[in-house]
Amino acid sequence: MTQDCRRPPCDMEMRRRPTSKHQDSIGDNILAPSKELLLENGQASGDGHHNDKDYAGSVLEEWRSIALLLFLYVLQGVPLGLASAMPLLLQNRRISYKEQALFSLAAWPFSVKLLWAPIVDSLYSSRFGRRKSWLVPAQYAIGLSFFWLSSHVRFLLGEGEGSSKTEPSVLMLTFVFFSLNFLAATQDIAVDGWALTMLSRRHVGYASTCNSVGQTVGYIMGNVVFLALESADFCNRYLRSVPQKDGIVTLDGFLNFWGIVFMVTTTMVALLKHEQSATTTDEDGRSDLGIFQAYKMALRIFQLPSVRTLCIFLITAKVGFAVADNVTGMKLLEAGMRRENLALLAIPVAPIQILLPVIISKHTGGNRPLNVYFKAYPYRLLLGLVFMILVHWTYRVKNPDGTFPLYYYVVIVLVYAVYQVTLYSSFVSSVAFCARVSDPAVGGTYMTLLNTVSNLGSSWPATVALWMVDSLTFKHCVGASKAWFHCSSKEDQNICSSQKGTCETTIDGYNIEMVFCIALGFLWLLYARRKGNWLQSLPQSAWKCT
Repeated sequence: MTQDCRRPPCDMEMRRRPTSKHQDSIGDNILAPSKELLLENGQASGDGHHNDKDYAGSVLEEWRSIALLLFLYVLQGVPLGLASAMPLLLQNRRISYKEQALFSLAAWPFSVKLLWAPIVDSLYSSRFGRRKSWLVPAQYAIGLSFFWLSSHVRFLLGEGEGSSKTEPSVLMLTFVFFSLNFLAATQDIAVDGWALTMLSRRHVGYASTCNSVGQTVGYIMGNVVFLALESADFCNRYLRSVPQKDGIVTLDGFLNFWGIVFMVTTTMVALLKHEQSATTTDEDGRSDLGIFQAYKMALRIFQLPSVRTLCIFLITAKVGFAVADNVTGMKLLEAGMRRENLALLAIPVAPIQILLPVIISKHTGGNRPLNVYFKAYPYRLLLGLVFMILVHWTYRVKNPDGTFPLYYYVVIVLVYAVYQVTLYSSFVSSVAFCARVSDPAVGGTYMTLLNTVSNLGSSWPATVALWMVDSLTFKHCVGASKAWFHCSSKEDQNICSSQKGTCETTIDGYNIEMVFCIALGFLWLLYARRKGNWLQSLPQSAWKCT
């Protein structure tokens, strides 16, 4: 699912990645060959590739397949983590929030992969393999993209030869990382489907574990580990006896390394790992949906009045958290926190993120799982005010040398941990409700549709929130040799600087947006509580399209 231990507190709602990519999303990584068909005992509800003998034996007999799945998900997490690290690198280069909003579009492929998931599931070479037909080209393309990016990334980030500096090419970076995320989403679709046939029916439940663990490890390597090892300050403090001006790892070297890993391992998978013969029916004799049938089924599901209401619920639910989730981290960087420290704050919270779904799921059973959602919602909104206070406090506690006292990080971690409780309460309850109402006859398509709508409900508020920060921020020029009072654009800021003045913020758009979104969230709650109770009262027949 859009795993959200995959994002550091820079994005208070982890983006899942993806888990997840965006973590507050429905059915993370659930696609046409869907994983939600797994039963509670870990068996698949239908996989025509295995017979009864597949129930025998221990998990050790399939360790090679489990290890391969785990590694494929690790590979998937690396470009996701790197894409989430780029806004931190760009923020240190003083790009505008409108440019950050533009780059946020790079995360959209995982939100709309339903648009091409039926194609990936239906078009393939039987001779080469149903899943390898897409997985191998996608991973080769990611590897080649890493090679190309390694030789151009410094230029794209505005680092010219020698000491020359230019403006980062945000548009090109957005295109490159959008393409990488598109390829990673395509690889995700293929691996999700392959997992159901690579493992025996007795052990197919381990597929979701491989997904969660592997993608998280890959994300951490592409994000937290990279940012730490790329930082000269971190390496000099903790890993070196003799300080140097650069970190142990450089961005271009990191990209080259993973490009080699992708090319070598993909070649090994293509040559050494063989798929079982592709089938078009499940064990109940039902044919897999073709391309047009899959799109037609999704349209039929969406035409149900109950589903349309639920989609409106999901696509608007996160408006109240848009600023807290997507702008707070940027403001902490502006206040002086180092990007590697911001990323590392996700590590102590990871155990909480593992335990929370297990604990919360005990309270989301029964017919009214959304009750937990509505109980947690106002607390999550009010924590936005706490984030505002933390941002202002950050300026006050910063030491003269630019560091922060230990108690500051303790407070940040505690607040972030509390926020995760409210986030996971929303996440687990919404997943439980969607799983309860989905028509089992078309469970894969049903949950994929709801997953797509929920992910879009995370993506569009993030882009809008980032885009509006600059428009709502008011600055004036102080100390200029000539009368010049405006600092509303980069041109104004350059003129102010040329006249030996400095731009000071009069009104921060972050504060305006935060208050507005919180107020909007409470208004949404008044509407959604009534609609949510109505949705939970509907009979199961209201959700069936077959």
